[in-house]
Amino acid sequence: VGAGTLDRMARILAARNIDPAAVATLADEPKRSPLDALSAGMPPRYQGAVADHPQVLTWARDVAEVAVAPSPGARRQVTTGPSLLMAGVVGAGKTHQAYGAVRLLVQSGIGVRWRATTAADLYADLRPRPGVDSERQLAAVSRVPLLIIDDLGAAKASEWVEEVTYRLINRRYNHMLPTLVTTNLAIKDLKAYLGDRVTSRLAQMTTRVEFEPVDRRRHRTTA
Repeated sequence: VGAGTLDRMARILAARNIDPAAVATLADEPKRSPLDALSAGMPPRYQGAVADHPQVLTWARDVAEVAVAPSPGARRQVTTGPSLLMAGVVGAGKTHQAYGAVRLLVQSGIGVRWRATTAADLYADLRPRPGVDSERQLAAVSRVPLLIIDDLGAAKASEWVEEVTYRLINRRYNHMLPTLVTTNLAIKDLKAYLGDRVTSRLAQMTTRVEFEPVDRRRHRTTA
């Protein structure tokens, strides 16, 4: 870099009250690997999650196979793919497997734009209130390439919950966006909770994975 270019950069930084030493320090910091970056965005409990359930491993492989590079030479990204409905008792390891599946995709070299939320938190975020564009937030969740919805069926049932869930699931169904859903409810109870429209969409878009009726938390293992 020539002296003239460096002088111009110094003037720009000074005009913006930016310390050149701070910029140099940032430039010297080692870049984080995609897996490190992913782990930093995960809850501490699941930063080391490992997917080992056969059907979850198959799902990760299938999603990776249809990943698409946005440009020649770029890393392939999750775009479309299958979904899973993981059902089982509290503590059976469903959430652990869901986060582990995302880590597995990144470890295999696939780029993943993702989001994870509990159903209860999702409804809290989307509930209409002053100063919040709930429709915009719903659209953002609907479009994210990979979504984890944890504990579906744990929030209080209502017509509003059923309608919001249907709109979200239906959009992801139509656009074939990979979705990992966990629930503690049996299918018949989930149908009573969410209604026919939602359970019908879930039945069509997901492979159901049954987890053993063992609460791993009580056995002091990962949950």
